[in-house]
Amino acid sequence: MGAWCVEWILSFTVAVFHPMTTALSDQEFALFQRFIFDAAGITLPDSKKALVSGRLAKRLRYHGLESYGEYFRLLHDGVHAAELQMAIDALTTNETYFFREAKHFEFLRRQASAARGRSAMFRVWSAASSSGEEAYSIAMVLADCLGQDTPWEVVGSDISTKVLRGAARAHYSLERARDVPTDYLRRFCLRGTQEYQGSLLIERSLRQKVHFRQLNLNAPLPQLGLFDIVFLRNVMIYFNDNTKREVVARVIAAIRPGGHFFIGHSESLNDINHDVQPLAPSIYRKNP
Repeated sequence: MGAWCVEWILSFTVAVFHPMTTALSDQEFALFQRFIFDAAGITLPDSKKALVSGRLAKRLRYHGLESYGEYFRLLHDGVHAAELQMAIDALTTNETYFFREAKHFEFLRRQASAARGRSAMFRVWSAASSSGEEAYSIAMVLADCLGQDTPWEVVGSDISTKVLRGAARAHYSLERARDVPTDYLRRFCLRGTQEYQGSLLIERSLRQKVHFRQLNLNAPLPQLGLFDIVFLRNVMIYFNDNTKREVVARVIAAIRPGGHFFIGHSESLNDINHDVQPLAPSIYRKNP
């Protein structure tokens, strides 16, 4: 599920170049506020009405509908089950890039280096991985620090099946890789040529160590095993306090005692959870 954000330019472009016959009413907006809260625990303030209108406009056009109310009824008619996921995908967007928040990756490097040579697998979960840049950044660090001496894996999850399909392809524009260390670009990425000029593909052996799956953090989690480190960054800002407590409790339960939990720099666990202790800004250690 990752760090969701509002892409105002995108929603504005949709609204301007694809006008609807009817606008999104306050009553219809309230229906979709409840819909995305129930589905993903995301609280949409009234200021996001334009976002909802822009994101769902093309779904109305696809189905030939004239109002957002009709689309809401279609989502719950029991016939268009696949459309429910498409609506969730439309309303949950993550903006991410490689090696975002460098201090987290410096800490990851130290932890992985300290684990080199152990027999137990070193596991990291990118719990809101979106299009995969975070998960592959983690994998590059682990491949560099652990190599063949220690088994390791990265699990990436998100609520959106659309972004996970992109993550599995592992094909990105070079612009999104501007913060990847030069040595990592050489070792772990294949630069595109001809029609793929300006893009890169994550190298196959690295891709094989990263496993993506669709998960809703706002629901009971499947058995994932225990992780040494979990990244859950820039996600909680979209949850109310009760949802934060529930999501964080689920995620921390998947961290081994003494493991670590990363959140976004604008987020805090104050009064949210007491099973972890702060080590540094946005970095926590689970109680032994």
